[in-house]
Amino acid sequence: MCEANAYLIHQGTEELVMEAVDTVEPEEDGLRLVSIFGDQKFLKARIHSLSLVDHKVFLKKTE
Repeated sequence: MCEANAYLIHQGTEELVMEAVDTVEPEEDGLRLVSIFGDQKFLKARIHSLSLVDHKVFLKKTE
């Protein structure tokens, strides 16, 4: 499987916001995350970095 976990980076810490993320879609003022189970979450965030080998998506909040 190729899904990843999404983490929000805040003050040097990583907070898990969603497991088994299948899709990350840009929207007008943020990102929509969709898991392999169909769960969806919208975050006012941007992609900070990706660690594809570790299956991690790192996000940072936007204002």
